[in-house]
Amino acid sequence: MLIAKPGLDGHDRGAKIVARALRDAGFEVVYSGLHQTPEQIVEAALQEDVQVVGLSIHSGAHMTLFPRVVDLLHERGADDIVVFGGGIVPKEDIAELKARGVAEIFTPGASTSDIIEWVRDHVPARDQAPS
Repeated sequence: MLIAKPGLDGHDRGAKIVARALRDAGFEVVYSGLHQTPEQIVEAALQEDVQVVGLSIHSGAHMTLFPRVVDLLHERGADDIVVFGGGIVPKEDIAELKARGVAEIFTPGASTSDIIEWVRDHVPARDQAPS
């Protein structure tokens, strides 16, 4: 999976904690680093052949950047890549993000064990994924 920081948000502690927890739980995780455009995130996801993209944001641009990643994946024929998000996302925006293709949103206070459990429940293991 790819954990990415879209936009100008410079706060990556949470993304690094989530990436490390997922890695420690047995997932292969690539961290994109800061200040990634949606185009860079999608290109990295395709190059790394990931099943999951986790987006983290604190800047307030989630309603633009998260759907843009989903749309670009769709344009590239990668609808099978699951996208989830986390960070400072107001509750009133979550339903709209899900309607626009973001599978789940984790807000501050979500535990890493909840995120790991969600990934295990919603993303098939590579050997179980349809060909």
